[in-house]
Amino acid sequence: MGADGTETKTGTGGTVGRAFRAAFPLTLPIAAGFLFLGCSYGLLMHAKGFAFLYPVCMAYFIFAGSMEFVTVNLLLSAFNPVAAFMLSLMVNARHLFYGLSMLGKYKNMGWKKPYLIFAMCDESFAINSSARIPDGVDHGWFMLFVNLLNRWYWIAGTALGWLVGGLLPVSTKGIEFVLTALFLVIFLDQWMGEKRHLPAMVGVLASLGCLVVLGPDRFMIPSMVLMLVLFVILRPYLDDPRPVADDGGARGEKNDVDDADDVVKNVEDTEANA
Repeated sequence: MGADGTETKTGTGGTVGRAFRAAFPLTLPIAAGFLFLGCSYGLLMHAKGFAFLYPVCMAYFIFAGSMEFVTVNLLLSAFNPVAAFMLSLMVNARHLFYGLSMLGKYKNMGWKKPYLIFAMCDESFAINSSARIPDGVDHGWFMLFVNLLNRWYWIAGTALGWLVGGLLPVSTKGIEFVLTALFLVIFLDQWMGEKRHLPAMVGVLASLGCLVVLGPDRFMIPSMVLMLVLFVILRPYLDDPRPVADDGGARGEKNDVDDADDVVKNVEDTEANA
């Protein structure tokens, strides 16, 4: 089935094969990251005393990396379903925003649509929303394979991490710090990759404010709610403005992002040839 909901003229095998060959190379960088992070999650679950089925089933059914790390402590702490629900909602609230942006791409996908929605993660969204799918490749099958491959990279990494954890001759005490390290690396990557640090500062200041007012035992969920509200309010200021080429208005509506990128590339080529 194509992007417009019509069946492609080629046979099913050819359609599926082309889609897989187009999607697989784009997921290889994600495979490296997911296998490593999945291993760390599996090691953590093993160190906490959970049986093999726990991390594998959580990776299979939950498939939300950061939330799976958080769930480790939720399972070991006092039963509090309301707090667990709110924490899950806040940790994964970002899915609400980029999930809505994919509704158009998922239109007329038939039986693929439920799985595309369930298995969408940050990395799959990044590929499916920006990849230039080659001509002749079915869009539905392409996005399905991106989601499917990324999901199984994570599951395989989780299983491998738990199995390796049982073979390590050294103590895994303190491995839970991997969650703190994970979020710290994500924060530093975002900080170093952006010229403007307003989103990062909003998160830091909101967390510090709630920590000071509410204390270390009650600040987590309120700080996430506050961040979500602030991000919605400040969204016009958080969006990264793109420079647009200006030639006196002759081009009018055609001054879009692609044209601006072409202008920059032509200038760089001219300077290199000079």
